[in-house]
Amino acid sequence: MVDALLHVDRFLRGSDDFHPAAKVRRPWWWLPLMILCFAAIYGGFMGSFHFVSIERTRQVLYSAIKVPMLLFATTILCMPGFVVLNTLLGLRDDLGESLQAILASLAGLSIVLASLAPVTRFWYFSTSNYRGALLFNAGVFAFATLAGHMLATRYYRVLIARHRYHRIAQYAWVVTYAFVGIQMGWTLRPFVGSPDMPTSFLRDEPVSNAYIVIMRLIFGG
Repeated sequence: MVDALLHVDRFLRGSDDFHPAAKVRRPWWWLPLMILCFAAIYGGFMGSFHFVSIERTRQVLYSAIKVPMLLFATTILCMPGFVVLNTLLGLRDDLGESLQAILASLAGLSIVLASLAPVTRFWYFSTSNYRGALLFNAGVFAFATLAGHMLATRYYRVLIARHRYHRIAQYAWVVTYAFVGIQMGWTLRPFVGSPDMPTSFLRDEPVSNAYIVIMRLIFGG
């Protein structure tokens, strides 16, 4: 466990094998593993809203499964377009390093989420407002996404120095991932779980648009 945490620390610092300019072969499998483990930790805390019965334990488990699923599923959906864009920009030879930068951003996002899990639980202790819980988690995800983008930039700085078109590919990924991720998160709901509805893995409702719902949450109605 200590060795694993030290590995995570080296990743966050960008040192040793995880230094962006390192010439050694990086342990790439650590990145998906970090995404899986740390995203699941936050998912469990995320699903602990209104944890007043044994039935709500299922929501904790469901959310722990679905947060990593959200990140990986969104990545899979966005990847074909990203590969094509890199090919069109003449960046295909650097695709492996670009994918590592993307996985690094998701691993960083997941680690930040897990680090904020106690804060999320404290928020749940402080309020029973479901809409407030949704907005709070949206804010946590936004902050973690920004931190993940900073980690990706660390890796992309090396690529951009090699070819300036990598900056276009990076921005295109960020925009596409955010756009798809929001709708994917809505499709895989519930993550927090309304106390007024039965606990379920997926919401038994017609498909709808996440962006319309977000506007209603912010402005009411």
